[in-house]
Amino acid sequence: MPRRTKSAAQQHRDAVAAYVAAGGEESVQRVITALYGVTKKLDQWYARQLADLDLTQGEWAVVAALARAGDDCQTPSQLAELTSVAPSSMTHRLDKMSQRGLVERRPDADNRTRILVSLSKEGWELFSQSVRESDMVESDVLSGLTKAERGELARLLEGVIAHLDDVDA
Repeated sequence: MPRRTKSAAQQHRDAVAAYVAAGGEESVQRVITALYGVTKKLDQWYARQLADLDLTQGEWAVVAALARAGDDCQTPSQLAELTSVAPSSMTHRLDKMSQRGLVERRPDADNRTRILVSLSKEGWELFSQSVRESDMVESDVLSGLTKAERGELARLLEGVIAHLDDVDA
């Protein structure tokens, strides 16, 4: 008889039980295992979404970095650092993205040897489309919580994030 796949909730309970049995503190393991499970599921969905948009994860990282920069253009070196790739890889990535019409490159008026990169109109449209599609899935993920519970969860996680730089791991 084929083995039935366990639900996400059962997988979570089993993982927490294993970590606690090995000496982990239960409340810590419940939180960290839950964060990992949600992240893993969302990453699977994001990978499918990027494939549907004909984007690699690296190209998405550039689109997102440029969108976060807003009206401030970025240099290829800045983008390489923000996306954790070699500058030569970034040049190749920007070439492909420019050919697709997602980014625009222009010389820096203050330093003609430097190139500035920004999202094109098509790049902004792609970013907006992706965010809207992601928001629907992300809302579904949180649909079991009330608006107040989502606010409380956000507040708690922001508290965790605020102290991440203090952790020497």
